[in-house]
Amino acid sequence: MGLKPLGDRVVVEPKELKEVVQGGIVLPESAKEKPTEGVVVEVGPGELLESGERVPMPVKVGDVVIYGKWAGTDIEIDGKDVKILSVSDIMAVRE
Repeated sequence: MGLKPLGDRVVVEPKELKEVVQGGIVLPESAKEKPTEGVVVEVGPGELLESGERVPMPVKVGDVVIYGKWAGTDIEIDGKDVKILSVSDIMAVRE
């Protein structure tokens, strides 16, 4: 991907939400909710403690994670919209 997160950060590719609701109505872009679920595509090395040790990352590439609606920073890399999140922004990992 050409992007390596630093510290305890991860790069997540948000999952696309359905554009059509149950009644067949197509939602415009402005009415869609922000995704809160995505796939981890890159993982940083982990938080560096004062002792020089690194805290192991609780997620790995390929994990499907759930995060806060307004968490992280949205960027575009290689034509894909991705989100850079701190591990503390991730609320759960889907199993």
